[in-house]
Amino acid sequence: MEPAELAAWLRLLLTPGLGRVGARRLLSACGSPQAVFERHRMDDVPGLDKIVAEHVAWLQASSHHHAIPLGDERYPAELLHTEDPPLLLFALGDAELLKHPLRVAVVGSRNPTAQGELNARQFSQALAASGACVVSGLALGVDGAAHEGALAAHGKTIAVVGTGLDRVYPSRHRDLAHRIAQEGLLLSEYPLGTPPLAPHFPQRNRILSGLCQGTLVVEAALQSGSLITARLAAEQGREVFAIPGSIHSPQARGCHALIRQGAKLVESAQDILEELHARPVGQATPLGGGASAAPTEVSEEERQLLDALGHAPMGFDALQARTGLPTALLQARLLELELAGHLARQPGGMVQRLVHT
Repeated sequence: MEPAELAAWLRLLLTPGLGRVGARRLLSACGSPQAVFERHRMDDVPGLDKIVAEHVAWLQASSHHHAIPLGDERYPAELLHTEDPPLLLFALGDAELLKHPLRVAVVGSRNPTAQGELNARQFSQALAASGACVVSGLALGVDGAAHEGALAAHGKTIAVVGTGLDRVYPSRHRDLAHRIAQEGLLLSEYPLGTPPLAPHFPQRNRILSGLCQGTLVVEAALQSGSLITARLAAEQGREVFAIPGSIHSPQARGCHALIRQGAKLVESAQDILEELHARPVGQATPLGGGASAAPTEVSEEERQLLDALGHAPMGFDALQARTGLPTALLQARLLELELAGHLARQPGGMVQRLVHT
């Protein structure tokens, strides 16, 4: 990204009182952040030149440092079609993981039981070994165990954090964050230098759940922030999974409440993979247009969506106009059909039905 473009995005992000909703409205009307400031007078951001210089230096320091704005081809489509997508994503590590075909969020208590921490590590290790990318929030407890489990399987993991990427919170996870940056991806919507402010962590949960096809809650009290993530996942049309526990454990009550509300009770990672129509590594459906060896059967709703798609490549907006489906529901069904081997992503955000369907 050129310094002038980066400066415009940062100014849009940091303008006092504008907010994400207001910024997206201006972008929709004007087309680019540069055009926003050409057409509208706004207050200057104190110290903007210094902030831009720091970010330019950070981006130039490594090919693993990335700034990915809304509308960039690297911007994850799953987030693009959520209600409140971030304006700009800062990434440290392997940005290709933002296009990984199967991502599963694993979240839970910061103070889990010994069994809960073990479950988080073992489920994440099994998911990563089966080819899924494990996404969590780098917090103490379940989050840290989830990242460690994925790394133990030599698999992929993304940590969505609530600070700037030049900071690690909690500091106890400094070494873990370094390993994730080397073998996976650290992701934040906050500029460099942003401290760990309390409101940032519930806000980052929408990114965590929005990136993923499903969210697993390992352990959670009734007032846990993990239940916020689960609620957001359900609102975004994603699957929600929960591990049951003892009726005497306060850390199990959140999971039990989720199960009563319709979350899927799971006892193994395979339960999650089967629900998400995943296949083991080596049997995964090629997502770049290759043929699938054994596509799964489709429901009547999925058949109707395939018929609406036809056999020519089609963009998301055109398909939504043809089907009338809500954004979250359409995105979820497209992902299910993609994982099941019935359609493939094409360049430019197009999707195409595969011949065998």
